[in-house]
Amino acid sequence: MNSLKGQLGNWRLHLLVIAIAVIAELVGVVKVPLGSSSVVLLPLFYAFIIGLLFNPNVVSAAKRVLSSKQAEKATPIIIISVLPFLAKFGTLIGPSLNKILAVGPAMIFQELGNLGTILVAMPVAILLLKMGRESIGACFSIAREPNIALISDKYGLKSPEGIGVMGVYVMGTMFGTLYFAILASLLASTEWFDVRALAMACGVGSGSMTAACSAALGESVPAMKEEILALAGASNLLTNATGLFVGLFIALPLTEKLYRLLAGNKTEKQTQQPGSDLNV
Repeated sequence: MNSLKGQLGNWRLHLLVIAIAVIAELVGVVKVPLGSSSVVLLPLFYAFIIGLLFNPNVVSAAKRVLSSKQAEKATPIIIISVLPFLAKFGTLIGPSLNKILAVGPAMIFQELGNLGTILVAMPVAILLLKMGRESIGACFSIAREPNIALISDKYGLKSPEGIGVMGVYVMGTMFGTLYFAILASLLASTEWFDVRALAMACGVGSGSMTAACSAALGESVPAMKEEILALAGASNLLTNATGLFVGLFIALPLTEKLYRLLAGNKTEKQTQQPGSDLNV
């Protein structure tokens, strides 16, 4: 009850959010030509940029409008605001079930595509960025909530691996939604990939990432909008169901072995923090 009263009393934050939403909607959807392709900019994009400028933790001058404590109260509302969109996913999955099943094994085995990301990210993290065991937490997944729970249980969040996964989580929370939306529309315009494959790729992130990605993709290919939303929703559901097991039994052991292979002598110098629960 106290938490609810605190939210209701935070009138300045709510007025700012309403103003940002109105401005973003007035701008509307904009398609920016980029060579032979184009990028679709949604109102969510403008809202993100304006919101970033009014974040006192990013722009110090924004403290004149909003304090850091007031800004912190916006965090739990993000989950609530995404729920209606996720509910819409649920209503579309049923009627589109035949189309989803027609995709076949691609939908079921899409989580294995994360292993390819490990093979690309780990060499960059260790050989180019000179990261230590932080690279394990940062590279074994897209670092959403289930992945954080896995690292927390296995190593502890105060460990190097915990620091790595939390770093990617924070960056994904701040910029992941924006990145997903732009990348989806850009790839759709190139026609390099089947639109259904891009729709499934939208579901690998968090709810907000899935919403932004599928919305941008739907604007790029209006004729397939409902199918795109259905595939993205089903993909997100399967990712949450299977992602933890793929991370635990395949991705994390693979990342550990790749770290030992690439880091060499550094593996002897870096030890687990006392808070670690298990050593692989």
